[in-house]
Amino acid sequence: MRFWLASVTLVFMALFLTACSNPPKPEPVGDKPAEIIDGSAASGAATVEIPEASTQGLAPEPGFQGDPLNDPSSPLATRVIYFAYDSNSIEPQYFDVLAAHANYLASHPGMMARLEGHADERGSPEYNIALGERRAKAVEQSLSLQGANPGQFDLVSYGEERPAVEGHDESAWSANRRVEIIY
Repeated sequence: MRFWLASVTLVFMALFLTACSNPPKPEPVGDKPAEIIDGSAASGAATVEIPEASTQGLAPEPGFQGDPLNDPSSPLATRVIYFAYDSNSIEPQYFDVLAAHANYLASHPGMMARLEGHADERGSPEYNIALGERRAKAVEQSLSLQGANPGQFDLVSYGEERPAVEGHDESAWSANRRVEIIY
């Protein structure tokens, strides 16, 4: 168990360091840099043309254009499935969400999804790992039955180890009984 926790910690540290690395410096525009004094180019210095700003994609257009995973009004925007206490039964309000995810995965056979099962803090750590796994398997089965390829999933259970909300009451517990779909 400690080896697994250490491995996960190392992976997250590597991701954090990668995310914190310096971004590449932008390439200069034109042959020579311009010296700007009081809003105008100094005499003898090269001027730099600044391209016009573009509003392409910002104008109101009918319907969302782009990857449906990024459409906030799509059922695909819902990537957390919540569960009742001590249950791995999918609630009816998530049927359409899972159908949309299954459709998306079926039409994008190269796409992978990680299904992360979670539980609240009640129960033993071993029980909660098993419950998180049953929840992830329930979501996987639902997606597979609706056309997604079972090979597109990685399942992991964190049990109670990664709460979405810290706390010791029903509002925290209900937020922690979940499966997260991560593309």
